Amino acid sequence: MNIIFFGSSIFSVPSLKSISPYVSLVITKKGKPKGRGYTLDDNEVKKAAIEMRLPLMEIESFKDEVLQGFQARKPDLFVVASFGLIFPKWALDLPTMGAINIHPSLLPKYRGPSPIQWAILNGEETTGITIMKMAEKMDAGNIIYQKPVRIYRDDNAITLSERLSEMVAGILSEMINNISMQGLMEGVEQKHEEATYTPIIKKEMGKIDWDKKASEIVMQIKAFTSWPTAYAFLDDILLKIYDGETNVFNRQETPGTILGKNKDGILVAAIDGSILIKEIQLENKKKMKAYEFANGYRGLIGKKLR
Repeated sequence: MNIIFFGSSIFSVPSLKSISPYVSLVITKKGKPKGRGYTLDDNEVKKAAIEMRLPLMEIESFKDEVLQGFQARKPDLFVVASFGLIFPKWALDLPTMGAINIHPSLLPKYRGPSPIQWAILNGEETTGITIMKMAEKMDAGNIIYQKPVRIYRDDNAITLSERLSEMVAGILSEMINNISMQGLMEGVEQKHEEATYTPIIKKEMGKIDWDKKASEIVMQIKAFTSWPTAYAFLDDILLKIYDGETNVFNRQETPGTILGKNKDGILVAAIDGSILIKEIQLENKKKMKAYEFANGYRGLIGKKLR
């Protein structure tokens, strides 16, 4: 079995490792310039491929000249996990057995680039993984495997992604073995009329609106914990918020007002109650526990986050 693996995020890594003996080439998106020195930011898939000494190709799009070489590899199967580019028909036609894509939702719900974040943001209690036979239309291929997964109260986008990616890795090797012996099954057609779509997450989506319900703000914090990170402004300084939970403490104050502190964090008023902020990062400072931050910030109680 000759597999070409496509992936560009840390979600992809467990799947790559689980089937690495079959992989003849790893293709990932080229890193973007980062920092004042404009050095390229290597993604986790590239690091894993180098560590496992797998052939690696970095691309910006399917128009890159470097891709002319991979067509001669005569792949049996493409395995795609969090790659980030739409496949043109000519590419999907290359593998003799076809192509499969790993998607972290119960398709047809939450098609698109950010299903984990939007499942948390919308307060879903269940999500899942889907392995589908790839089609030209994004996330619209026939389903060949699907499994639901519970979203726990303390889950955020990072912990949920880790659980889903490890679950996929646990079943993928056996699935590849079955495909090598029996071919790629046709799968079950999705109910396309029930499809929902997730938009690309933008930085401004992290800005907290304190006039929302406490539960909605907490879901925003958990959904965007890795990027763009939920944020507000304190004395016109950017304050990133990495962790929080709803709290029973309720006092009639303007939403966004810092009500107090305890050993677990900082209490902030919402429209219908309060939020306990547990981990923060002030602009140009290190990430820290909110209680430690509160102890060192004079006159914090009574200030208003905006």
